[in-house]
Amino acid sequence: MLRIAVQTKGRLYDETMALLTESGIKLDKGNRLLLVAARNFPAEILFLRDDDIPPSVANGVADIGIVGENEFMEKGQPAEVIKKLGFSKCRLSLAIPKSENYTGLSWFNGKTIATSYPKILSDFLQANNIQADIHIITGSVEISPGIGLSDAIFDIVSSGSTLVTNQLKEVEVIMQSEAVLIAHPGLPNNKKNILDELLFRFNAVQLAESKKYVLMNVPTANLQQIIEVLPGMRSPSIIPLAKDGWSSLHAVIEEQRFWEVIGKLKSLGAEGILVVPIEKMIL
Repeated sequence: MLRIAVQTKGRLYDETMALLTESGIKLDKGNRLLLVAARNFPAEILFLRDDDIPPSVANGVADIGIVGENEFMEKGQPAEVIKKLGFSKCRLSLAIPKSENYTGLSWFNGKTIATSYPKILSDFLQANNIQADIHIITGSVEISPGIGLSDAIFDIVSSGSTLVTNQLKEVEVIMQSEAVLIAHPGLPNNKKNILDELLFRFNAVQLAESKKYVLMNVPTANLQQIIEVLPGMRSPSIIPLAKDGWSSLHAVIEEQRFWEVIGKLKSLGAEGILVVPIEKMIL
C-alpha cells in the first residue's frame, strides 16, 4: 500500500484530486477523514496541511506527496522530487509600494521585507549580498506595507490582482513554482512498483492534456506537403477515401500550435476537419 500525502483544501487540492480521478483512482472521501483508502488501487490518501507534507514524506509518515514546489523548497526536507506536475503554477516575487521608485536589488538594503517564506528569501538575499530584515508573517502578507509592518513583501503571485488591490508592484521574480510529486528516499521495491504504475497513469493523463486528435479529408496529391506541416508523433494515419483523389488523414497536434497548423492544412486543401479531445495518451 502506497501512502500519498495531499493538501486538505485549496486550488492544489482540487487539481490533485482531478489528476487522481483522471488516473482512475477512486476514493470514498467522507467529512473529516484524515486517511482514505482507494477502492481500486493499492494506495491511501493522507490529507494534511501543505506545510506538513514535506516533513511527513521525509520522515516516512507518507511515502509520497503532492505539494507546491515553493513549500517544498522552503521546508528544505530530505525528500526527492520525482516529477513536476504542471499545475498550480505560481511564482515567488518581491513587491514594493507602487509609489516607490525601484532602482534595482540594492533598493532592498536596509529595508524590512514581510514574508511567509523566510528560508527562500534569506538564501536569495545572501546570494545577492543584500542586507535586509525579514519579518515572518503568516496569512495576509500583502497588507504589511500598507499598515507599516514592512517596506516590501516576498510572496506568492499568480494573477497579480492581490498586489494591485494593495497598491503594490512586482519588481523581482525569485522563483517559479508548480505542484511537484515528492517521495521518501529509499522506498522498498513493492512501493516503488506501485509508484511506477502511478507515474505511468499520471504521464498518460498529462500527455493528453496538451494535445488534440484531428481527422480531415485531404487531396491525395498534397499528402506529402500536408505530412510535412504536421508536427506528428511518428507519422499520421492515412486511409484512402471512396472519392478518387482524396484521403482521410488522422493525426495528433499540440494544442499550442493548433490554429497555426490548421491554417496551413486548410491552405493545402484539407477540409472536413474534425477535432477530438484526447482523454489519455500512452506512448
